[in-house]
Amino acid sequence: MLTFSCLPFDGLSPHLLYEILALRAEVFVVEQNCPYQDCDGKDLQSWHLMGQNESGKLICYTRLLPKGISYENYASIGRVVSSPSARGTGAGKILMVESIKMCRQLFGDQPIKIGAQTYLLKFYESFGFQSTGEEYLEDGIPHTKMVLPILLDIFVLSPDL
Repeated sequence: MLTFSCLPFDGLSPHLLYEILALRAEVFVVEQNCPYQDCDGKDLQSWHLMGQNESGKLICYTRLLPKGISYENYASIGRVVSSPSARGTGAGKILMVESIKMCRQLFGDQPIKIGAQTYLLKFYESFGFQSTGEEYLEDGIPHTKMVLPILLDIFVLSPDL
């Protein structure tokens, strides 16, 4: 059972912020062997969606960015991460459903743009995201820009989990 909470940066306690940064470093820096500047200034203007297990441990997370922060004309979901201990449990799928719902709640009905690691294209396509064909390297890892159009919301809110 996952419990989700979503807070603006100023609502994060030092303990929660530490947990978020530790999870992001565990996966993006250590597991993916990719040293990069995680603290990019965008966290300050973002909402932080956290999924915690029954014990209260943070096991999945996304940051939700209003239009104009990552992309000029799009809201965005970024830093999508699941703890290695939660892989294969469906937590990542639930996290994306909750992230899309929360983006719509916070920012209204507008398309959502993401920079997806290319190996995860099929995962994001399962929620209705469509590749823009814009491929690029970010910190040495292939990424593709994808957009979730407004009209696909009805399919996104209840994918097969």
